[in-house]
Amino acid sequence: MTGLYYGGDYNPEQWPPQVWKEDVALMREAGVNLVTVGVFAWSSLEPERGRYEFGWLDQVMDLLGSAGVQVDLATPTASPPPWFSLRHPDALPVNADGVRLTHGSRDTYCACAPAYREAAAGIARALGERYAGHPALAMWHVHNEYGTVCHCDHAAASFRRWLRDRYGDLDRLNATWTTAFWSQGYGSWEEIRPPRATQYLVNPTHALDFRRFWSDELLAAYSEQKAILRSFTPELPITTNFVFGAWVPVDHARWAPEVDVVAIDHYPGDAGIGAEQQTAFGADLARSWAGGRSWLLMEQAAGSVNDGRRLTTKAPGRMTRHSLAHVARGSKGALFFQWRASRGGAEMFHSALVPHAGSSTRRFREVVELGAALPRIAEVEASAVQADVAILWDAESWWAMQATHLPSSELDYLAAVQAAHRQVWAAGVGADLPAPTADLSPYRLVVVPSLYLVSAEAAAAIARYVEGGGHVLVTYFSGIVNEDAQVWLGGYPGAFTDVLGIRVEEFHPVAEVELASGGRGTVWSEDVQLAGAEVIDRYAGGVLDGSPAITRHQYGDGVAWYVSTQLADEAYRALLDQAMRGAGIELPVLPAGVELVRRHADGTTWTFLLNHGDAAAVVPVEGLDLLSGAEVNGSLVLPAGGQAVVRSE
Repeated sequence: MTGLYYGGDYNPEQWPPQVWKEDVALMREAGVNLVTVGVFAWSSLEPERGRYEFGWLDQVMDLLGSAGVQVDLATPTASPPPWFSLRHPDALPVNADGVRLTHGSRDTYCACAPAYREAAAGIARALGERYAGHPALAMWHVHNEYGTVCHCDHAAASFRRWLRDRYGDLDRLNATWTTAFWSQGYGSWEEIRPPRATQYLVNPTHALDFRRFWSDELLAAYSEQKAILRSFTPELPITTNFVFGAWVPVDHARWAPEVDVVAIDHYPGDAGIGAEQQTAFGADLARSWAGGRSWLLMEQAAGSVNDGRRLTTKAPGRMTRHSLAHVARGSKGALFFQWRASRGGAEMFHSALVPHAGSSTRRFREVVELGAALPRIAEVEASAVQADVAILWDAESWWAMQATHLPSSELDYLAAVQAAHRQVWAAGVGADLPAPTADLSPYRLVVVPSLYLVSAEAAAAIARYVEGGGHVLVTYFSGIVNEDAQVWLGGYPGAFTDVLGIRVEEFHPVAEVELASGGRGTVWSEDVQLAGAEVIDRYAGGVLDGSPAITRHQYGDGVAWYVSTQLADEAYRALLDQAMRGAGIELPVLPAGVELVRRHADGTTWTFLLNHGDAAAVVPVEGLDLLSGAEVNGSLVLPAGGQAVVRSE
């Protein structure tokens, strides 16, 4: 399909057939062209083992196809039916406390259980056989939000096999895990268990490897279903929807080559301007995982933001701005969970494109308006996002920093990365989030926020980048341990001391610290000793009074900055602006509250402008606004909550 996708999860099994016809009519009114069907329909499709009920799905597929709505057909394996759990109680998941969970929610399975894998393959095969060649079928959607962990005996056996493949012998495993500490040396593979709840601190490398194992095991489960579906429809794309969160043991950057389209679900957790910042972060991360290929926003909430305490209703226009922010950063469309709000069930108050109040609502009117707007900007699909800054992202470093043995419980890798991204976003500069070992040569500035775990390969890649003329800004608690979670010896940050021209002997975790410039830091401070670097700012007061806080070092033909505390936003923004200008990045002039993203192709620039503020803003730009159809001659008045996509030759 050419153009942008628009639609979302459709759950017809929750509604009587007469509602299906109304749904399709409303989809046509809204401009919907793609829906995901069957994500949680296993019990409706296979009410008992081996007996399939495809009649209702046949009707739905035909109805959608006749209306020109394509189908992203899901395998429903994220929610096994009750009969499966009763028949195979050993396939129910066991948590870290050793408690086996019971059926009654979604994701109650262990992906290591042979019975589960067999049943999942069975329903995938049945769907492939039934719907291969159906004219409405456009894409396969395997599973839903892979991320369920289990600590049962099946998982333990699979974990041991994974460890054998990784280490080869126990001597190497014991050395890597530092099992001489606390008498943890293993004498046989059978002694190794998943890292369940224990008396005190767990072995950090044991826990890290368990996360790595689950990422690989879940990828194997996905790949099994992918191979089955590919055998029936080799021409169709196959994907799964990535979910992002601290609980997710999936390295999406490593998974990305195995999906035909990187697809993400994105739900901001901040009701304020943080929702817009998190939306930009999630979209930039998805584009980075895709590595330049197209990606797709598979799920978002239409009408509310859930901050964990309450559902905050999105103001008029906010749903549109969030959708356009994803498209601006490379999404091939805007999909939602879900099409029609459920009457019952655990997510009955999850917002939807058609709310409980029906189609005669403010929300559905905005849904129709967005459906009319997306085709007007479809030409941007062939263009690329301009990203001058790289902010390094590494799932394994995030996992390692969730350990309980660190010097401060306030150390937060995700928060550190998002703080860096937030400043670049506010400056209107494009940013990618590549892996530490990626090719960094396309970027003018590379930011390395709290990259705790750094391999020798990654350290060498960053050093080469700077030595060759690149600019890098490294923040506190970076380069502390290697890929085995063992400390780089000789002084912190061991992986980067030469590049940064500094050496740290001692950490000083803090609640707050003042800088000589008037800036403020939180979370962390360090006793920084110079080894070739120059001082940019110093600590003021306390035990580190007068000691370097921010440094800069000429290394080869490049420049390396170091920030030894978590700067408050104002000071962080000023420092990053200085570093970006020093790296040759031109900073746009932007009114407060206005988000800017630029895309380029063949001499044409598309400028996305989103006003998240409460007042109109004037933005210097020239060209044609694709949304309004108006010519823009040098400046654009963007109303409060407004948006524009300006094409300039």
